[in-house]
Amino acid sequence: MPTTLTYRRRMLILAICCMSLLIVSLDNTVLNVALPALGKDFDAPVSGLQWAIDAYTVVIASLLMLAGSTADRLGRRRVFQTGLAVFTLASVLCSLAPSLEWLIAFRALQAVGGSMLNPVAMSIITNTFTEPRERARAIGVWGGVVGISMAAGPLVGGLLVETVGWRSIFWINLPVGLAAILLTARYVPESKAPHPRRPDPVGQLLVMALLGSLTFAIIEARGHGVTSPLIITCVGVALAALVLLLWYEPRRAEPLIELRFFRSAPFSGATLVAVSAFAALAGFLFLGSLFLQDAKGLSPMEAGLWLLPMAAMTAVFAPLSGRLVGSRGPRLPLLLAGPLIAASALLFAAFDAELSTGRMLTAYVLFGMGFGLVNAPITNTAVSGMPRAQAGVAAAVASTSRQVGTALGVAVLGAVLAHGWTGKGSPADFAAAASPAWWIITGCGVAILLVGALTTGAWGRRSAARVAEQLGSADSAATATPPRRPSAEGPVRP
Repeated sequence: MPTTLTYRRRMLILAICCMSLLIVSLDNTVLNVALPALGKDFDAPVSGLQWAIDAYTVVIASLLMLAGSTADRLGRRRVFQTGLAVFTLASVLCSLAPSLEWLIAFRALQAVGGSMLNPVAMSIITNTFTEPRERARAIGVWGGVVGISMAAGPLVGGLLVETVGWRSIFWINLPVGLAAILLTARYVPESKAPHPRRPDPVGQLLVMALLGSLTFAIIEARGHGVTSPLIITCVGVALAALVLLLWYEPRRAEPLIELRFFRSAPFSGATLVAVSAFAALAGFLFLGSLFLQDAKGLSPMEAGLWLLPMAAMTAVFAPLSGRLVGSRGPRLPLLLAGPLIAASALLFAAFDAELSTGRMLTAYVLFGMGFGLVNAPITNTAVSGMPRAQAGVAAAVASTSRQVGTALGVAVLGAVLAHGWTGKGSPADFAAAASPAWWIITGCGVAILLVGALTTGAWGRRSAARVAEQLGSADSAATATPPRRPSAEGPVRP
């Protein structure tokens, strides 16, 4: 990545990268609003709706780290453009899906393209904004795009579903995707890592086996029975894949998952916080969309309006969080985010917020504030202190943890809801069935608070410094023989 980029050019690159985040985030947001309409069209049970979301998240979580290392090796701009093209094409196919099974398949194809977008875009941003404070602010803008998509998604999705039909929600990816492809070719310079990692097919297969079998077991346990041979086999495959992954990866010189990253308490903390935060978000949107339309009987547009306060708070607090991280570090945003998310879910879990307009509105506002604060600390902590030559891998681990959280949130909370909700009943019936799920989301908020407090203090900073020194030494050893083409890339200082 050239070091002579002007400020205006850097801002333009940031905007292009944010376009990719916009279509991915918008796609997930509008799909949640469309779930009830999709379920009626295809006569799909709750588990079918879970797969419409998790087919995407499981595949993308499995491929993110591969995409990050591939971009470091083949060129970030090239992989980024490929991802945009695949994602855009798959969006068109989703709009044409003749059945739920085909929609799930096309969503999986979308995930193949999506895996090449967010982590690669974050790698481009990391290599464009090299000064830590400037990078933190850029990441804050990046997080703000999530808020924008959450704000626009419910309204746009609700309007499209109500006037045109749920298939139209996938059309909005076409113009944004095509524009991003053309702008990337014109303005984003190509960059590669001087010493990218080699492919790790065994590690990749183990990750896919772990996430796929675990998600299948959670979603399908109610339908097949927890003790059925199929579910027991899936759980066994997941456990075996995890054990083999932990045994195999440290023995590779260039593993798919760099386990040394996790010796840094802030990095490990960021991973746990990401899983907790995005599990809470996925569960919040999934439960909220089904309640507003199936139990409360609102139209898609009315449901979108109910989600607007949460989305607006996310859009406001995400850039604020980026500025806080840049000036004061990640600790304060995390200490604020955890209690806000927990308080929001607690209003549903203990005080039946579904049955009170005031309590429900308060819960939506609190959740939006908390989620807006949590995203920038995750990303900044994940990439700070890591060698910039491996920025794609570090960013991909953070992105993977987000997708794992999303997949688990929909799988676990959807399964909890399905245990007491058949898709019909009063708001009070839904509130009773969803109460255990809201307690789980409350626990996610508490986990964010505790993990954030533990890993961003003095002990966490010392562990991060030790890992940065170890990785820096390894990186220096790897570059002892200079490459034929010199690169401007070096380590990112924490």
